[in-house]
Formats: sequence, C-alpha cells, structure tokens
Amino acid sequence: MSKKISLSVAITIMLIAMAVTFSVTMAFSQNMFNNSVTSVKSRERMYNKLSEIDRYVRANEYFTIDEDTLNDRIASGYMLGISDPYARYYSAQSYNELVGTQSGRLMGIGVSVIKDSTSNYARILRVYENSPAAEIGMQPGGFITSIGDTSLRSMADTAAVQSALLGEEGSTVTIGYLTPDHTEESYTITRANYTVDTVFGQLLESGVAYIAIDDFASTTGTEFRTEVDNLRNQGAIGFIFDLRDNSGSNLNAALVAADYCVPSGLIARSQAKDGTATDLRVSDDTAISQPMVCLVNGRTAGSAELFANTLRKMGNATLVGENTAGQGVVLSEPQSLSDGSAVVITVGLILDNEGVSWDGVGLAPDVEATLSADEQSSYYDYTVQTDPQIQRAITTVQTLVG
Repeated sequence: MSKKISLSVAITIMLIAMAVTFSVTMAFSQNMFNNSVTSVKSRERMYNKLSEIDRYVRANEYFTIDEDTLNDRIASGYMLGISDPYARYYSAQSYNELVGTQSGRLMGIGVSVIKDSTSNYARILRVYENSPAAEIGMQPGGFITSIGDTSLRSMADTAAVQSALLGEEGSTVTIGYLTPDHTEESYTITRANYTVDTVFGQLLESGVAYIAIDDFASTTGTEFRTEVDNLRNQGAIGFIFDLRDNSGSNLNAALVAADYCVPSGLIARSQAKDGTATDLRVSDDTAISQPMVCLVNGRTAGSAELFANTLRKMGNATLVGENTAGQGVVLSEPQSLSDGSAVVITVGLILDNEGVSWDGVGLAPDVEATLSADEQSSYYDYTVQTDPQIQRAITTVQTLVG
C-alpha cells in the first residue's frame, strides 16, 4: 500500500512540475510574442511613415531627387535617432576612405589640418617627416587655400578638406599654399607613403618633459614608450602629457600607453548592456616614478580620457586644464553594409579601476587652466613656450617635484 501511495505522490509531483513548467514556458513565450509583436508593429509604423513621405514627395517635389544622397541621409538620420550620441553612419565613400587610409591604399600629402574659422582656409597644424609636404617645405602655421580648382572657402569642414587631399599613391594634386609669412605659392604634389606619427616630445629648459599625444592610434603605444624612455634618459624631472583635442580613436592603444605609466593593478573594465563586466587590461609593474601631469580640455575624449583618468587614479597624476568631453564608452568596429557604407554603435560602457563611469560627465581638472576669449582666438598660434595652459602645467610639475 505504501508503495502505491509513494507512486501516486510521485506521479502527482511530476504532473505539478509539468504544469508549472508549462505555465512558465507559456508565460515566457507570451512575453516574447508580445515583445515581437510590439517590435514588428513599431517597425511597421516606421516603414509606413517613410513610405507615406516618399509617395507624397515623389508625386509633388519640384527638384530632382538624388537617390544616393537620399539613402545616405535616411541612414544617417536613423543613427541620429537611436539615442546613442556616439553612433555614426559612414557613407560608402567615407567608409572607403577610412579603410583606404588605415590600409595604406589611400594617402594624403603629409599634413594635419583644421578648417580655420577666421580665414576659412585649412590651417596646417603638423607636417609629417619624410612626407611630400615636408619635402617641398610646407610648414605648420601655413594655410592650404585651394585643392585643384576648388577654393577651401567653399569646403564645409575639416573632414571635407582631408577627403579632398586623399588619393592613390603616385597620383597628383595641385594645391594653393599660403606660407606663415603670407607668401602665396602653388604646388603640384605627388602623393607618396609616409609615417603618421601621433606622439611628439621634447625636454624643456626647466627639465620637464613635454609629450603631445595627438591621437591614440595603432602605433601610439610603441611611439609613447620610445618617447618616454628617450626623455627619461635625458634626465626628465617630470612629465606633461598634452591630451588636448585628442579624440581617442583607439582604446587598446590608450590602455597600452597607460599601462607603461602606472603600477600593477586593474586599469579598466567594459560593461555590456546586460550588466556583465569584462576586464580591459591589468597593468604590470612598470611605472613612471617622476611626477605626471595630464593637460586636458573639452575636446579630450574617449580613450584619451581613459588614459588621463588612469594616470590620476593609479599614478597620482594631476589633471590640468578644463573639463573633458565625457565620452566613456566602447564603440563597435565599423559594421559594413551591402552597399559599401558602414555604421558604428556603442556596445559597452567603460568603468575605471573603481567601477566608476565618466560618460556624460567628463573629468574635472585638479588645476583649472581655461583660456580667455582672446587666448582662444590665438590657440593655434601658441608654441610650447608661449601657451598659457602648458605654462600652468609646467608650474604644476615643478610644484610636485618640490
């Protein structure tokens, strides 16, 4: 009898378990179905709206529609509408240029430029060694006034200028050039391969080492270690790392460079959408013993902020300058699309060694050094010896040295 009761109880328990499992499964499936239906309905509304606009425009628009431009603007608008401030759409042309420059298939003439708001020409910030521009004697502080038959004043921004300078190795481009002493010249330049350095250092008379890091790119880690060792061997009493205007393209390069500056320990983690965190890098014992200052401004972003934050948290570095941009995220690699375009989205949040994020907030400087309106207008005319923010950084290092 007892065996029969035990069997009955077992069957009952099994039936209850099956019922519970069925209920849970049904609830989960219903939830997935509801979410799917909501998602489908939402996308259907989006497609219907676009279709409605398209029908009206094509039936009534006076001007001719450029289909490629329309498709690019729709895709760009989608990326702007997903509440990801760092998402980006690359047209087929811009993505081809990105891949081409990274692979060495496309190259410029060997200058770093910015569209000057006063003259509307392209101001030359750097001329890279062994480049075509260096060979003909172009100098920082000069201006590119035209590319081919196009005046720089008609170009929208710096990106448009950089795009116009690109071409295959061996191809030529004619540019108008205004020297720093305002002499107008014209050159036909043959594009050739050259090295784009990102780290530039010098030992100042004060004994302080000044290192400007223009960007974090694939070669920056190696360049950085070489420059630090070189200046340390020259007897540097402290270091200034100038990260102003550094948008921080390459996360891994910043981690490698930071690793060389700080003692052993976790540098940073990435946090995924589901909350899981993954270590980005753990530093070894190698570290800089001299006092360090990071010079930052409102255009210091991304992995450049990671570098500065790591040196402050783990290496007792002092931040001098202005509040940084507040871009503390991990971006995806470009996802290429069928028509040759590509998109980039945020795939994670960067957390520092204490689990803190600076995204949307930025890093506040320990020593504030802002530029007045007049100083801002002279920003690109300053040298290391005359730049007021660099001078404040030098004073800070000297104070730390004692």
